[in-house]
Amino acid sequence: MKKIFINISALLLMVSITKAQETIYPAPANKGKFYIKNGTVHIGNGQVLENATIEVSNGKIVSVGTNINPASGAEVFDATGKQVYPGLILPSSDLGLKEIANGVRGSNDHTEIGDYNPSIRSITAYNTDSRVIRTLLANGILLANIAPEGGTISGSSSVVQLDAWNWEDAAYKMENGIHLRLPSFVARFGRRGGFTLPANLPPDIAARFGLGGGGADAGKQALDKLEEIKSFFRQAKAYLAETSHKETNLKFEAVKGLFDKKQKLFIHGDQVKQMLAAIDIAKEFGFDVVMVGASESYHIADLLKANNIAVILNQEHALPATEDDDIDQPFKTPAALQKAGVLFALNDAFDEARYRNLSFNAGTAATYGLTKEEALQAITLNSAKILGVDATTGSIEAGKDANIIIADGDILDMKTSNVSTAFIQGRKVSLDNKQKELYEKYKYKYGIK
Repeated sequence: MKKIFINISALLLMVSITKAQETIYPAPANKGKFYIKNGTVHIGNGQVLENATIEVSNGKIVSVGTNINPASGAEVFDATGKQVYPGLILPSSDLGLKEIANGVRGSNDHTEIGDYNPSIRSITAYNTDSRVIRTLLANGILLANIAPEGGTISGSSSVVQLDAWNWEDAAYKMENGIHLRLPSFVARFGRRGGFTLPANLPPDIAARFGLGGGGADAGKQALDKLEEIKSFFRQAKAYLAETSHKETNLKFEAVKGLFDKKQKLFIHGDQVKQMLAAIDIAKEFGFDVVMVGASESYHIADLLKANNIAVILNQEHALPATEDDDIDQPFKTPAALQKAGVLFALNDAFDEARYRNLSFNAGTAATYGLTKEEALQAITLNSAKILGVDATTGSIEAGKDANIIIADGDILDMKTSNVSTAFIQGRKVSLDNKQKELYEKYKYKYGIK
């Protein structure tokens, strides 16, 4: 009888494992009051409170301090010996738009046909049922900025929270920015660390590297493209200045938020020349510009600061941009931007790891010049400022949404980081995911306890 009971229990365990991913429901809205007490609270703005308590009511942070006593009858989460952080924010990602990188086309919806698509809205393609999403939640990432790809102007991004039934539920800030991808000013063979190609190559060789034009110089092509981009914005400006229109131009209407500062222009590019072009665009049109990628930004950090250009460093765990860079330059760049006073955020755009290593990118930056609280800020409050959501999230402060994670160890340390509890807008969300299920499944198979 005992053996039969054990076998039945094992079968039930296997069934629960195989079905659990499909029965993880978004948490209901937070009603009432709860407390997180006795934790080491990292506010997100550089301040750390030991043995502190957080009071949350109806999804909002009411107070944070060391002299708060939980109300009688309220739910209390004991964080004694644990670290409490603001929820991490992924500032630029194709999460929910791309399920299997470089794989099944039917699982991807991140790129639209055409070159100028400012009216494309990434939020309507966002898939809340993506299995990747819950692996990010388990690593403390609670919000993400979902950005389209492809073409010159790819469309608009939106900030989402990662525990939702559908994209309408997920939307945290709709259409916060337009994404522009500048052409390369240098024809470079290979990826990071590759070598530069000479100008005026024979037509057949040039075609292999996408230069076209019978071996035309990459720099000239880029300048021509830049003038085309400026012409688009000039036409849009003239169109938007008209009091009435015979015909509605959806593309020009879609960039109205750039001109009235309701949206930011996220310009994707790594090269210094691309960043100089971005500064030129910002000056001519008065746009709020954010550079995404910006691996060479350390060369002109002071200039970026002087022109109020924010930066999202796309991928820190990578080879240097050119063969002349220090091998550890990607690790040192955050400290260089911090020293210059540039508002910057760290990202994780690594397809193979599916963006879950955001906090460990920050941990590397903390090893190469940033303090741990500065590194934390680069994946919380700085990201919120760049995305325009800092009034409601990014730090553990009164009046903000209770987007909070509790970790057993240092969130920036791959060895000790373990997120045990997470709240989005005060809702205690499930941290289960397919990978945890597989882990438990094969622990059982091999009798590991």
